[in-house]
Amino acid sequence: MADSKSGLRKPVFTKVEQLRPGTSGHTLTVKVVSTKMVVQKGRADGSQVRQMRIAECLVGDETGMIVFTARNDQVDLMKEGSTLIIRNAKIDMFKGSMRLAVDKWGRVEVTEPADFTVKEDNNLSLIEYELVNVVEE
Repeated sequence: MADSKSGLRKPVFTKVEQLRPGTSGHTLTVKVVSTKMVVQKGRADGSQVRQMRIAECLVGDETGMIVFTARNDQVDLMKEGSTLIIRNAKIDMFKGSMRLAVDKWGRVEVTEPADFTVKEDNNLSLIEYELVNVVEE
């Protein structure tokens, strides 16, 4: 059995500018800059009606901004100007650009307002990446 003092690890907070394609397990503190609803549709699953909602939210910190794809209950937390802690986030690629997302293993929670100003001239989602296959000989 493990030591009793090992317990939970302290999260290592990542800055937006450190995000790279194909990475995961990020914990960030960000402010919501803007929110745009992309998909909102209801679906009948047997006796209950489930609603699927997806919003693209521009979030950032003092190092830059990125588009966060909020799904279902996460959409309600995405109010402009609010400060969030995003835990265990991953980078998804969408049409060659990075999107921050949280699946069922991560968490989005509202926290006290942070005292940083979002650096709006460094939007990482505007950088287009190209998948290049490297052949080793």
